[in-house]
Amino acid sequence: MSSNFMDNIPAGPMSGRDIIGDVTEAIKKFIKDGWNESTSLSIEEKLDKTSMGKTDQFAFVYMYRLAHNPNLQNRKRFRQAPVFLNDSPESGNIYMHRPPLLVDLYYLITAHAQFPSETAKILGWLLLRLNEATHLIYRPRRFMLPNGRDVDSLGRDYDENVPLEEENLVIEKVSLALVDDLTVGDAINMFSLHEAPYRPFLTYRARIAIDGPLVHAPNGTKVVMERGKQNSTRTADNNTRPNGRPIAGKPQKSKDRPHDFRRDYDDYEN
Repeated sequence: MSSNFMDNIPAGPMSGRDIIGDVTEAIKKFIKDGWNESTSLSIEEKLDKTSMGKTDQFAFVYMYRLAHNPNLQNRKRFRQAPVFLNDSPESGNIYMHRPPLLVDLYYLITAHAQFPSETAKILGWLLLRLNEATHLIYRPRRFMLPNGRDVDSLGRDYDENVPLEEENLVIEKVSLALVDDLTVGDAINMFSLHEAPYRPFLTYRARIAIDGPLVHAPNGTKVVMERGKQNSTRTADNNTRPNGRPIAGKPQKSKDRPHDFRRDYDDYEN
C-alpha cells in the first residue's frame, strides 16, 4: 500500500503530543520526591525568577533545546502500528502510522540558595539524585485511536498502573544522562538572555520517541514490510534465518579450498 494512498485517509490525534511536557514534569517530580531535608526545596522552570527570599532554596529545571537523535533515524514510510485490538487480522482492526520521531531533550539544571556554599551542596545532591534516574519514565506506551480513545498496545483503555510484564505490551522508556552540552560562554549568554544571575549548572539529555497519529487501514489491507520484500528474493539457505542472520550452531561452510596452516618451527626442521 502506497504512502500517498494512506495520506488520503483521515488520521487521529497525535499520540505523543504530551511526551515532552511529561518528561519535564517527571524530572521535577523525581527531584521533589527525593528531597528529604528539613529545609524546603522549590522546583522552578523559569531561570529569571526574582521573588526569592534570603532563606529560600530552589532547583531550576529548564529545557533549552531539542534535537533530532542523530544515531537513530527512521524512514517516514507508513508501517503497521504496534496496536492490536484483537488477534484476527481479517477483522479490519489494523492501524498504520509513520515511525516515531526520535528526539533528544536538553535540560539545564541549576540551584539557588542564600550562600554559594549552600548552592554547591544542592548541586551535589542534584547530581547524585539524577544519577539514580535510570528510567525517568517507564510505562505502557500510549496510542490514540482515530476516534480519540486512549489505548495501550493490547487495545485496552490506557492505564499506567497495569503490570508491565504482560506479553506483547509495548513499554515507553525515557532515559536521562548527564552530558557536557553547554560551554560556560553559552551558559552566560543564556542567563543574560533571561536577565538572571549566572549560576553553576549541570546539563542533561533525555531521549524520547514521539508517536504521530494512527490511521485506520481499510479492510483487506496486506502489510508487507520492506525487509520482507528483500528476503523474499533471497535464495534458500539452511544456515541462515529469513532475515539473513546466521543460525546459531550452524556456521557457514567455506566453499574455498582449506588453508594449509603449518607451525612456524616446521620450516626449520631438517
